[in-house]
Amino acid sequence: MAHIALYPGTFDPLTFGHLDMIVRASTLCKKLIVGVAENPGKNPTLSLDKRKELVEIEIIRMKETGSISENVEVQAFTGLLTEFAKLLDASMLIRGLRAVSDFEYEFQMASANKRLHQKLETVFLTASEKQHFVASRLVKEIARYGGDVSSFVPKNVEQELILLFRDKKNI
Repeated sequence: MAHIALYPGTFDPLTFGHLDMIVRASTLCKKLIVGVAENPGKNPTLSLDKRKELVEIEIIRMKETGSISENVEVQAFTGLLTEFAKLLDASMLIRGLRAVSDFEYEFQMASANKRLHQKLETVFLTASEKQHFVASRLVKEIARYGGDVSSFVPKNVEQELILLFRDKKNI
């Protein structure tokens, strides 16, 4: 069992698919760090601080309901993922795969990460059957046009998206 695992992502927004990965990944290590990435290349809709806050709220809720143990924490980061992993002394990187189309990109990233940090192993978890099609990009598109995203994201995230897009419908 890995001592410290890192589950990185932009989480823009956090989805039930992400939460499923967190629950499952938390059983594979002694400590799981959910790393909320700045990732300006993805042009996030929500600020880094807001995304971290939304993830933290759900992690606290999940701990209170017993969905996860106390071994999960949330940290925001900027810069190279491998440098953040070294800083944390993480030996495992958790990545989710929704479809075969995700694999090629994730495989390339895993190879590059391994070259930059030889002690970091990437572990791929497949998305659950119920969540395999859910992508943050899809959720934002639905929310942008006033659609119901309640089956894709937690209530606090849904409310944040409603506030964000209420004055920007059809933009």
